[in-house]
Amino acid sequence: MRTSLSFRPSAPLRSTFFSSLATPIGRLLFVARGAGHLCGVYMEDHVGAPLHDAAWVQDEARFADARRQMTEYFAGSRTSFDLPLSVEGTPFQRRVWSALLEIPFGETITYAELARRVGAPNGSRAVGGANARNPLSIVVPCHRVIGSDGSLTGYAGGEERKRWLLDRERSQLAQRPTRRVNTRRMRPGSSS
Repeated sequence: MRTSLSFRPSAPLRSTFFSSLATPIGRLLFVARGAGHLCGVYMEDHVGAPLHDAAWVQDEARFADARRQMTEYFAGSRTSFDLPLSVEGTPFQRRVWSALLEIPFGETITYAELARRVGAPNGSRAVGGANARNPLSIVVPCHRVIGSDGSLTGYAGGEERKRWLLDRERSQLAQRPTRRVNTRRMRPGSSS
């Protein structure tokens, strides 16, 4: 099952819960508000990450599944996430973030292609802005979007992390055995 986004309107003051996880690219911060689902995954020195507040409550149990799935991702045994998510954003940002979930593991698309996919063929810059504001790093794979010339332009977690994530995904794909399809059984009129 693939992760899907649930969009919530801004709400009045809610408790904020957090947990962190050491990964090969540094610590990740997981954030949830109220009784809600995961609403943020941030890297150390993440541009646009919320400031940790003393009122935040550390809650390892709330994030057990997210931590497990992220650990599996970094271990190479997971290519997508199945987590309940809740994010706030403009309608355009939500379209972009939903489209990011459709980019297959280990593949990349350009900002221009992403703009076409969300119905804004001349909106590469706007797509880049929405991509930069994605609050769910890795889970909503904004690292899979690159410049038209193949450059690793902009990443809130830093270009070195973006390069690492893309290289890691590609190498994991290269190590997986390819499945052979028995075409004999698929031929029309075959009596297998």
